[in-house]
Amino acid sequence: MYTQTGTPVTPALGPVPPSRITTASPALCAWLPGLESLAPHAEDQLWLHDALLGPFSGDIVEYLTLARATGGPVLDLGSGAGRLTVPFARHGFTVEAVDRDAPSLERLRAWADRIGPQIRGRITTTHADLARLRLRRRYQLTLLAGAMVAAIPPYARPGVLREIAAHLGGDGALALDYTAHDAAGIAEHPHRTWAFQVPRFDGVTEWVVARQVFDLATMSERITYFIERSEKTRVRRSITTTDKWIVNQGDLLRELRGAGLRVADQRQQWLDERTHSVLLVCHPAE
Repeated sequence: MYTQTGTPVTPALGPVPPSRITTASPALCAWLPGLESLAPHAEDQLWLHDALLGPFSGDIVEYLTLARATGGPVLDLGSGAGRLTVPFARHGFTVEAVDRDAPSLERLRAWADRIGPQIRGRITTTHADLARLRLRRRYQLTLLAGAMVAAIPPYARPGVLREIAAHLGGDGALALDYTAHDAAGIAEHPHRTWAFQVPRFDGVTEWVVARQVFDLATMSERITYFIERSEKTRVRRSITTTDKWIVNQGDLLRELRGAGLRVADQRQQWLDERTHSVLLVCHPAE
């Protein structure tokens, strides 16, 4: 478990009463490595889903700036419930949102409908697994935001990148971000645990213990969420998991070159002394 300063303390390994949990702030837990995304598998997981993704809202400005430089249409891969898609449509861009989770796409459409038919008319939703991506048109900007590249199996990633490159306009761009881990740091601390309270406004108190386990042999990570929800008359506990892949920077750069893409811009933000977030902006190679 990590305190707000990032100092390791004795972890809690399952749902426990709030009085016994050492907490970190929800915002801190949300951007720590491995907690970037959680596909909602049931209606009662939506609050947790939004809490984990909420702190990423700041990247909308950066991606919008890029979209204004490239123009549209925009392809939002792993769109979820429209965190980027709907704001892009509100700013006048035509957007295709692709996600493997049908309920998330339903939420996206409902959000756009509430805003109005003009916004909804700029959005197309496609229910598909990114590992088997098949595109039908060309785009000026493709996004793999929120570390979605880590959700694509390494064996499928070269093909996905080739598919993206084949459908980019000549002056188009692919923008993706991911968490870069130090191998020595993973080997030293392969198990990491955090506890936090989910912000809710419906009368339910929700606490989560999230345990992240790295496996360097398979270059994978699993995050298990132990959830406790206290309602007026009962307490409910549940467990859900999300599986991701550790992105090797060297492999990713080689795969981008193999797909005919060149890295035009690279930005880094350190999350702790051994982990940093990387944003890559790529253009078709000349």
